[in-house]
Amino acid sequence: MESATNIFSYRKYWAKRFGVAPVLPMSRDEMDRLGWDSCDVILVTGDAYVDHPSFGMALIGRLLEAQGFRVGIIAQPDWNSADAFKALGRPNLFWGVTAGNMDSMVNRYTSERRMRSDDSYSPDGKGGTRPDRSVMVYAQRCREAYKDVPLVIGGIEASLRRIAHYDYWSDKVRRSILPDSKADLLVYGNGERQVVEIAHRLAAGEPIDTLTDIRGTSFMCKSVPEGWLEIDSSTVDEPGTVQPHKNPYEQTQTAATCNDKAAEMVAGKISDQKIIQFQPPVKKRVDRARSVIRLPAYEKVKEDSVLYAHAARILHLETNPGNARALVQRHGDRDVWLNPPPIPLTTKEFDGVFELTYTRLPHPSYQEARIPAYEMIRFSINIMRGCFGGCTFCSITEHEGRIIQDRSEASILKEIETIRDTVPGFTGHISDLGGPTANMYQLHCRTPEIESACRRLSCVYPDICSNLKTDHGPLVQLYRKARALPGIKKIFVASGLRYDLAVLSPEYVKELVTHHVGGYLKIAPEHIEEGPLSKMMKPGIGAYDRFKEMFDKYSLEAGKEQYLIPYFIAAHPGSTNEDMLNLAIWLKKNEFRLDQVQTFLPSPMALATAMYHSERNPLRKIRRDDEKLLTAKGGRQRRVQKAFLRYHDAENWPLLREALKEMGRTDLIGNGKRHLIPTWQPHGTGKSPEGTRRAPLVARAKNGRPEHKPAGRTAAKRGG
Repeated sequence: MESATNIFSYRKYWAKRFGVAPVLPMSRDEMDRLGWDSCDVILVTGDAYVDHPSFGMALIGRLLEAQGFRVGIIAQPDWNSADAFKALGRPNLFWGVTAGNMDSMVNRYTSERRMRSDDSYSPDGKGGTRPDRSVMVYAQRCREAYKDVPLVIGGIEASLRRIAHYDYWSDKVRRSILPDSKADLLVYGNGERQVVEIAHRLAAGEPIDTLTDIRGTSFMCKSVPEGWLEIDSSTVDEPGTVQPHKNPYEQTQTAATCNDKAAEMVAGKISDQKIIQFQPPVKKRVDRARSVIRLPAYEKVKEDSVLYAHAARILHLETNPGNARALVQRHGDRDVWLNPPPIPLTTKEFDGVFELTYTRLPHPSYQEARIPAYEMIRFSINIMRGCFGGCTFCSITEHEGRIIQDRSEASILKEIETIRDTVPGFTGHISDLGGPTANMYQLHCRTPEIESACRRLSCVYPDICSNLKTDHGPLVQLYRKARALPGIKKIFVASGLRYDLAVLSPEYVKELVTHHVGGYLKIAPEHIEEGPLSKMMKPGIGAYDRFKEMFDKYSLEAGKEQYLIPYFIAAHPGSTNEDMLNLAIWLKKNEFRLDQVQTFLPSPMALATAMYHSERNPLRKIRRDDEKLLTAKGGRQRRVQKAFLRYHDAENWPLLREALKEMGRTDLIGNGKRHLIPTWQPHGTGKSPEGTRRAPLVARAKNGRPEHKPAGRTAAKRGG
């Protein structure tokens, strides 16, 4: 993997003389108190401004401040006019626009497309404080306010919409957010390297339209520049006829395929009509750094779902910073160009970012208002970033990448002490010591060379890679040192746990269960059936069973009553009603009554979203003659699958009775222990079964039949 400039090695900008601001300003009055006549960079965000490294605008803002730039924040502005965007004046270098820590559509709408009434990233959880598709709206207002100022968009909303993408809320394929926002640059993934380089080069006088060589960015261009080798994506992974596969996730074609085809063409074995812009036959190795893969144009993937799935597969195969090539996709008469992903931060850089001068508090202008997202992370510590799990429904890998970036043990312990000594309300309890995945800390590939060459979509599926180091020793040591710090009473681990990795280290599971579980540990098997699990790239339920056995054993040894709370997904691509029925039977057998369940939400750019839209499986080579993937799209079908997860809820019984009759499983409708749902309906719930009267049923329920009990902690305990 190529090296990158240390983000703290740049010569500081002249404005460093102003020093570190107590808090980044949100008004002209605050700027005046700091002695600023203007801001060099203004960040516009859809979240309330919390000066904490878990909030993107604070992290980027403080990082730019450490480079010597004056940074202002415009948080949750009134988007109905440009007035609010003029509050801090004209930025000297550029606008930085983000929707916030969440995609604005995911933030505002449920998986059933219902509008949420609250917003965890707003003062007092108030909803409606940001517009739909916030990046586009904010970008438009920035242009209206100061038309000539360079405009850079970033954050998860921009990152996940960097190419043509299926949008669940409008049920269509939308263009890349780059041309729709009319931004000059799009920063995708974690943006520290990109934003620092952009700021310094603009400060040095370079025009924004010349910044086309920065990894982790995207821009618009008229065509592929001279000197680049353009490779049609169909020669990398061409939709074709069915071929046998040893493994559905095996990478069966590589970039070298186009060389082979070119040679065959020269030999007259195949017609040149079948090859579009192929790589010329050459014996020497191709310079990947000067190669660009052309994805099918927006206009094509919009109309052809097979090409959409193909484009999604290619994009995900080109996400390893060690071997990824640039991508280009036509939008009308211009191209959206994606440079390869950014080089991950070193541990020293990562430490430096988290050790900047944060107040770790909401901006003073919010006064006593409560910001729910801040309350959740106020006493938590981020020890790493990235995830090599590759779960197809998750956006972590698409945004943060598969390579784990770790903080040093010393930096993490220092942050715990900072929280202990400076954050109001601290009682000695760290709410979480984790990250995107709690137990991937310091887990890496065996060698950098293998890691740079790898093109697997997951390091742990279908099996844990033999090249992956799975030693949990450094994490166990971190836990022990952290809880030994003076003033620390309890450290919880609340981040998601990869239990198939955990079972490889009994020492880790024992440490976790004995010291870091607060009675309940949430984990996410997501399903029990191989069909949907193979589309999620999740391990089989056997891994859960092994972890549960260890969890129970070590809880008993510790003399603690503790329980696992599993999470499951309904209506994931590849999940049938029969799969959900089997899961419901498993839940009842294990006496689980789930409080919280989720219906699959197709987020932009996720591989599972490509499955949902195209009804094809992009985990393997896309073929036009593939059998379509069963996908629950209709409202009723999605409701039925969700109802199976809450089989115990009387509100769901009428719907489940209908579904079980349609499936020919009326044997599961009855009033015995072997039945899934009863024939009777409690008064005031659901809809009475056809041909029955409600009053007698209620009487029968009161005369000895088991009545429905709402799921809660007691029910969850029985499931443990």
